[in-house]
Amino acid sequence: MSNVLIDGGVIRKLWVSETEKYRAHLLRLDPESRRSRFSGAVSDEFINNFVDLTSNLDAVLHGFFVDGALRGVGELRSLGLKDEAEAAFSIEKDWQSFGVGSALLERTLLAARNRGIKLLHMTCLAHNKRMQQLARKFDAELSFDFGSVVGEVEAPFPTPLSMLREAFADGHGFATAVLDAQSRLLRGGTSK
Repeated sequence: MSNVLIDGGVIRKLWVSETEKYRAHLLRLDPESRRSRFSGAVSDEFINNFVDLTSNLDAVLHGFFVDGALRGVGELRSLGLKDEAEAAFSIEKDWQSFGVGSALLERTLLAARNRGIKLLHMTCLAHNKRMQQLARKFDAELSFDFGSVVGEVEAPFPTPLSMLREAFADGHGFATAVLDAQSRLLRGGTSK
């Protein structure tokens, strides 16, 4: 599992203090990417309300960062059932088709596994071929339902090694974020 992607991008967990980066990312999504993420057209007001609600839920979010700017997110949310959760993904247009979705789904599956989640649900619009392709890559069982596609992926049971992999990825992500912030401060740059 690699933390570093194209153009120096890094995948790591989002921190509670990064809610505004998450909001800015969702607001930057082009209309088609918004429609794909939310299964329909949504307004800026909807996104603002969604982010406010999300910050109060028990969700695990992994972000794809480039130079401190959040360009993609994988979300893992409990469905209120003991061992089932939902996964959702948003990737800005310029970063699509470069393996970002695969890396985010891999990290989301690891987080699901280590939280005892056995079944991960992913829903997308019927025309969202990228998401369907991504789900198939991870052996998802797809079913079509009234203009949408539901993918289900079974996560294996957690092991000491899977827990260590997540802890190592979290530690690496933290160190990378600190070094990136320090580097941007020394260069006099800011993140979007």
